[in-house]
Amino acid sequence: MSAVPVPVSYEVRVADGPGDREACFAVRKAVFVVEQGVPEDLEYDAYDAGAVHVLAVRDDGTPLGAGRLLYGEAAAGKTGGAPGVGALGRLAVLAEARGLGVGVALVRAVEDAARERGLTAVDLGAQTHALGFYERLGYAAYGAEFLDAGIPHRAMRRSISACDGAGGAP
Repeated sequence: MSAVPVPVSYEVRVADGPGDREACFAVRKAVFVVEQGVPEDLEYDAYDAGAVHVLAVRDDGTPLGAGRLLYGEAAAGKTGGAPGVGALGRLAVLAEARGLGVGVALVRAVEDAARERGLTAVDLGAQTHALGFYERLGYAAYGAEFLDAGIPHRAMRRSISACDGAGGAP
């Protein structure tokens, strides 16, 4: 029998300032570098400086999850150059926060940030074990499977519109 997650009160916000950004990087390190074995030099890249980072934090300030949005020229290499398409990436939720809705809240926060920048769709590279999670949020896979940091991925896209709003239907 699996344990039922204990409800936790948290907020998701755009990372504001160096403290929030460091919290995002700490979550990514715990999930990708420590848990999944991604080399640290691959986890952090030049895109981090210009990206919009989102952060989920418990009411006591403890970080629970993070993600980022690339847009404009930074997103072009990840979206096939499609205009108006942003790239969601580096979505990470700490093991103890999984099952609480943090991942969904982070995805919706990235989509909101994309809408605020006038984007009409969001692409992502999903680890293949997470395809179902993103499909439930309205993303559709396209293209062939590929390796990223030695982990199988698929490209996915979701169209967004100004009237979707957070948590809106695809």
